This record gives sequence, structure tokens and C-alpha cells, in this order.
Amino acid sequence: MTMPDKVNLAEAFATFHDHWNPRVAGDINNFQVKLVKFAGKFDWHHHDAEDELFLVVAGRMKMGFRDRDVIVEPGEFIIVPHGTEHCPEALDGECQVLLLEPNSTLNTGNVETEKTKKTLERLD
Repeated sequence: MTMPDKVNLAEAFATFHDHWNPRVAGDINNFQVKLVKFAGKFDWHHHDAEDELFLVVAGRMKMGFRDRDVIVEPGEFIIVPHGTEHCPEALDGECQVLLLEPNSTLNTGNVETEKTKKTLERLD
């Protein structure tokens, strides 16, 4: 068994530059910690069985829901319950987000688009 090591979020985010392409930074039982950079607006979608936690590390994010929008600032997080249609969007350029979600979670949920990532890269 490998001894655990810490993850520096700033260093980890600096290792990639593309958007809407989550990287696995760690595993916790059947959950994964994922890092992703947002730019612009994502696709409306929901997850039938998985809840998602979005923690904004840098930048600002708008989480769109059909009945309201929630602005999430750095150091804040929002949990989107399964079955809830949502649409994340970066405000003011780029947003860096830590996701905590079951390892079965497909980034585009119930829809498949050019942003769908069926296999995720792992950060070293």
C-alpha cells in the first residue's frame, strides 16, 4: 500500500489548461476528487443517481437551476442533489473547481455532447 501524500491545488491546476475536462486527483472509497477548469457555459443536464459537490477554488461560478441561479465564490461550495437539472457556468473568464462525486458520475449526466468525458485522466 502506498503512503498518502498531500495535494497542492494550485500546483495541480497548473498541470492542465483545457476546460470542461475533469481530472481525477484522488479516490475516497467509491468517490472521486476531481479538478476541472470551467470557461463559459456547460450543458443543461442532471444525474439520475449521483449527488455532486462543486467547491470553487478560484474564479466565480454560476450554478444555473431552472428556477434560479446561485453565484458561488472562491472558498464556497454547492451540492447539487441527484435528479436536479443544472448548468454550471464560469463567470469573469476561467473558474477552477474541485468536484466530489461518486466514481460512476458522467460529467454530462443524462446527455451526451462533445463535452462528455467517458474516461478521465488522473493527475500524478
